[in-house]
Amino acid sequence: MSESPGSTTFGDSPGNGRAARPNRSTPNSDAPETPDLPGAPAPGSPQAGRGPQSSPAVSYETARAELEEVVRQLEAGGVTLEQSLALWERAEELARTCQALLDGARARLAATDPTRDA
Repeated sequence: MSESPGSTTFGDSPGNGRAARPNRSTPNSDAPETPDLPGAPAPGSPQAGRGPQSSPAVSYETARAELEEVVRQLEAGGVTLEQSLALWERAEELARTCQALLDGARARLAATDPTRDA
């Protein structure tokens, strides 16, 4: 499989179900430095790398939809290494948000029915 600088690779073969990982080649210097991610801090900004931000509460559905879009962008490739890393970091943040929201929902269900296994 031939890889271009800044491309994303997918395990051993396409469609094998393995997670995407950014190619470690030198990024294309002609491409923009940051991906177009709503709500994501730009690399190098004061909020980049700080983990979940204290922003208005987001719904599970909104976070999951954005996570799906970020994964689609990673799978499509054609982005620089820096863009891939920023997308990956955003995906991790969104996945944590979704998990926290699901955990909260489970806790609420458990609180309403103490006999229910959590």
